[in-house]
Amino acid sequence: MLRSTNKNFTSLLLLITLSSLLIAAIGCNKPTESAAKQKKLNVLFVSIDDLGPNLGVYDNPYIVSPNLDKFANKGTTFRNTYCQAAVCAPSRASLMSGLRPDSTRVWHLGDKFRKLHPDMITMPMHFKENGYYTACIGKIFHNYMPDSISWDEPDLRPSRYLRDDWLKRDGETFYVNPETQRKQKIKRDSLVKLRPNYYADGWNNGPAWEIEDVHDTMYFDGAQTELAKKTLTRLAKKDQPFYLALGYFRPHLPFAVPKKYWDLYDRDSLPLASNPYVPHLSPVMTMNSMYELRGYDGFKHIGHPTEYTMNKDTARILKQGYYASVSYIDAQFGKVLKHLDDLGIADNTVIIVWGDHGWKLGEHNGWCKQSNYNIDIHVPMVVYSPKIENQGHQSFEITELIDMYPSLCELAGINAPDYLQGTSFVPLITEPEREWKTAAFSQFHRRPKVTPDGKRYMGYSIKTKKYHYVEWYYWDNINGERKEYVTSELYDNTIDPDENENVAASEQYAGTVASLAAQLKAGWKSALPPKK
Repeated sequence: MLRSTNKNFTSLLLLITLSSLLIAAIGCNKPTESAAKQKKLNVLFVSIDDLGPNLGVYDNPYIVSPNLDKFANKGTTFRNTYCQAAVCAPSRASLMSGLRPDSTRVWHLGDKFRKLHPDMITMPMHFKENGYYTACIGKIFHNYMPDSISWDEPDLRPSRYLRDDWLKRDGETFYVNPETQRKQKIKRDSLVKLRPNYYADGWNNGPAWEIEDVHDTMYFDGAQTELAKKTLTRLAKKDQPFYLALGYFRPHLPFAVPKKYWDLYDRDSLPLASNPYVPHLSPVMTMNSMYELRGYDGFKHIGHPTEYTMNKDTARILKQGYYASVSYIDAQFGKVLKHLDDLGIADNTVIIVWGDHGWKLGEHNGWCKQSNYNIDIHVPMVVYSPKIENQGHQSFEITELIDMYPSLCELAGINAPDYLQGTSFVPLITEPEREWKTAAFSQFHRRPKVTPDGKRYMGYSIKTKKYHYVEWYYWDNINGERKEYVTSELYDNTIDPDENENVAASEQYAGTVASLAAQLKAGWKSALPPKK
């Protein structure tokens, strides 16, 4: 009897043990609430101000950009991406809202989209609503319009720049040379007294470049990088996914970066622009007046590209400065990527890197941006998602910056708002050569004070793989309405990729002009990719 009881007890004990192991096994396969949340991918959103496609991965043989090029080798490089307006505020308002400039009504630097649209749901706000913790470092919206309400943690700054008298200053306005700092303080103090609302704390009047042998962190973007690393460390510990935006100020003017990045380039070996002239038969309003560069010391005398040519020595140092600034930002980006790896979260983070518009380096006898030419609207965009295989390739299909909002939503596994005016490019990541958009749409507002004839215009641009067509209209700035048609431009990019010859009036291209004019009138919806 005792033997039988012991036998039954042993069997019962074995059954209990097996049941416990089975329950434990099932429990191990069931994710915790925290683990379930972490299945949502983090987003690292990196903006590089004034960066055109001047990278090694975009076939620039002179630029030194090893970290961005290496990143491109594991992500997807979009070779034909275009901004919606070639100046900061309109471009950024468009991509962050998912609406085109005529919808945001942000056409130039002074237009404040939040005042125009107080209830607008921006991209980070949408991610917040879908369980993401959002933080912002640097320039994502325009400098003096950061849209702080878009973020859980807005307007993060390196501690060294939290001084009361520096808080309103743009990140690009800081120099490290003591004498330059002294002169800038005198100038800022006088300007702020003169026009406090306009100048904020001095804007960016100062030398166009600075070459100092200092550590990376002595300049604002280097200090931002260290702040980004600390912020990533902190965000990685949260139970919810994060959306961290990091906006670098360089290679925007002034070209103030450590000397070692200048030393990467032999100034005399850098080739100058092959087309240092205004396009033949281009209308009067097409070129910007170079007023941005004119705001810096030593350039107040320069005139409109139709009447002024930069001397070659100055052109070369400006080009060297721009390239040095790109290399400086490339190094900072590399540090952020390494930190992601060190934290062990790189495999759970979508990373997108983009430039807000292009930049002329003497092309069309111009400097800076602010035109409808390809050199100004063509931008870099590289995307990495750890959940998508078969990456490291390039897509030459047409994409637009406005496509980022729906694309990042799709990569993050959240629904995009149905009113967005862009198209998710995620299908191109796995099928880079599939049939896609037939055109990109951009526009630029030309103000009277920078136009040789003193009149106000709006130029509407449509860019296809073969052609670039622009229509110019008189513009009613008070009501935000186009008025009478003025003139057109057409560039045949198959034989004229640098856009040196306007052929809109040529009888040979009459059919092309008519076709592109009709597509431009039909608008962006007419260029959407075919449904599969």
